[in-house]
Amino acid sequence: MKFSYVMLPDYPLRESLASIRLADELGFHACYAADETWHKDLWLLFAAAAQQTSRIRFGPSVSSVVLREPTLIAQAAATLDELSDGRAEVVLSSGNFGLLAQYGIDWAVTKPLSRVKEAAHVVRTLLDDGAITFDGEFFRYSGLFTFARPVQERVPVKLGAMRGPRSFRAAGELSDGVHHALSYTREAYDYLVENFRAGAEKAGKDPSSMDIGAWVVFATGPDSAVAKEAARSMVGLYASSMPAEQLERNGVDPGAMKPIVDALGAGDLARAVELTTPELGERLSISGTPEECVAKIKREIEPSGVNHMILAVTDATLVRQFMGRELPEVADVDTQLRLIHDRIMPAFT
Repeated sequence: MKFSYVMLPDYPLRESLASIRLADELGFHACYAADETWHKDLWLLFAAAAQQTSRIRFGPSVSSVVLREPTLIAQAAATLDELSDGRAEVVLSSGNFGLLAQYGIDWAVTKPLSRVKEAAHVVRTLLDDGAITFDGEFFRYSGLFTFARPVQERVPVKLGAMRGPRSFRAAGELSDGVHHALSYTREAYDYLVENFRAGAEKAGKDPSSMDIGAWVVFATGPDSAVAKEAARSMVGLYASSMPAEQLERNGVDPGAMKPIVDALGAGDLARAVELTTPELGERLSISGTPEECVAKIKREIEPSGVNHMILAVTDATLVRQFMGRELPEVADVDTQLRLIHDRIMPAFT
């Protein structure tokens, strides 16, 4: 089981760089970030971090192929790969539907899965060949080339997928792996892995050799209640992007989420947190003491065949910035990274 740190790059950049250096020293597999306008630019942050680290990998999880043209994703990834001496990868998706709405884009008419599949081909081709001629439904190029060339023989190109099953199968068939966000039950991960394997085997691949990642809301610390309260504060914000089918696979009635989503949409953050019960917060996160986190991963996630935990570490800074709540007792990012290294990773070696 690999462990990676996924950040929302909203901290002072010096703090983010220090946390990335620590994750590198502790042996985390990768540092990912959301490639979204709401946050600081991950490509610039990771370019700086590449010069200060030696092992940790970098990339977006995820980058939207609606807002960022796929040849520019390939160009940025190849450049980052050279800067990091071969430590770049990319995870592609249609993007955050809430962000698309703020751009006046109706995701329902973008044919999201078809667009992502075509974009994956574009990114793969430009990374591998340095040039592309292509006449697709969404993207067209005639002799386009780039001098941005990766160091790795093959930069991993993966897909982010939540709803399934077609997106899970596409990830297995057409890419190097899948990052599945915001699921926490054995049922949800069995469903993911079953469909991912079907896609991989259709393409003649060994799914066990591919990256099958669980992207989860995460908070840990010595005080279980404090860590769970931090996670609960953020669960509604994240869960608002979960499709109904995914909520059901996680044992949550979509109707129960509607008041929380409505409160968020109205800007009433305090009400959204109030409506997120402790039971819901615990169900839709990995949180508590390190030992509690280990137990849930071993019970709900690892048995399905997931081989990569991608932890969206939640601390007091994120809770304050996004939800306006003060929770000073919550362990900071660096403390949580050390706890993961010292008390969670050893349970999976």
